[in-house]
Amino acid sequence: MPELPEVETTRRGLMPHVTGHTIKQIIVRNAKLRWPIPTTLDMLAQQQTVQNLSRRGKYILVHLNAGTIIIHLGMSGSLRILDSSTPAGVHDHIDIVLQNNFCIRMRDPRRFGAVLWAEGDPFNHPLLVNLGVEPLTDDFSGDYLYALSRHRRSAIKSFIMDSHHVVGVGNIYANEALFHAGIHPELAAGKISRARYAKLAFAIRTTLEKAIIAGGSSLRDFVGSDGAAGYFQQQYFVYGRTDLTCHTCGQLIRHLRQNQRSTFYCASCQKK
Repeated sequence: MPELPEVETTRRGLMPHVTGHTIKQIIVRNAKLRWPIPTTLDMLAQQQTVQNLSRRGKYILVHLNAGTIIIHLGMSGSLRILDSSTPAGVHDHIDIVLQNNFCIRMRDPRRFGAVLWAEGDPFNHPLLVNLGVEPLTDDFSGDYLYALSRHRRSAIKSFIMDSHHVVGVGNIYANEALFHAGIHPELAAGKISRARYAKLAFAIRTTLEKAIIAGGSSLRDFVGSDGAAGYFQQQYFVYGRTDLTCHTCGQLIRHLRQNQRSTFYCASCQKK
């Protein structure tokens, strides 16, 4: 699934191509995504100018004059900038066509993505209103995590992946951040000290920032807006490295399952 770095990479790639341009037409080839694409979307968005593109968690928000298009890439979705005359593939479900005849094309083989409409403040939309803090903002800190985690028995990996606490820390980046913070993924969130949370908040932020610089990770069908895959997977310290040696201590990386997700860790470097 595209996680925060992949979504942010996509947003940044789209920005210079669409901001300030007017929507000519929205072509919907298959409206049956995770939630049905609104039948009135084309009518609502036509002749609207793209004011800005922002991100909330894993959602991309296309801000127009009179509303906002909310996009989620689902499990395998991607957005690309193409000439609108480019033939569509079987998994190319929607085109946001601009007056300059370029388009934002959404490809989603699994159809778990979403393209929705919001009027008024989009951050009050039901999908966005209860999301936690953004990990790349000043609101996110070790003190924030420490205060929120008191008396929590859930494992720290599950805790930081909960979008009600902090958004965008998906499985790959949770594994990597916990390694860099030296925290065992099974440790109860409520047992972690303020000092260790400061290290974890720093590790989460820097891991995500490095992934954005690298263009995200190549996750199955994910590619950026220019069609290029990300390269952060070449920098993994633990994710997907079961039985390979730890880059830091030389011990073998271990694997376990938590909440039906794969967890990778170094028992020597990451302490309970």
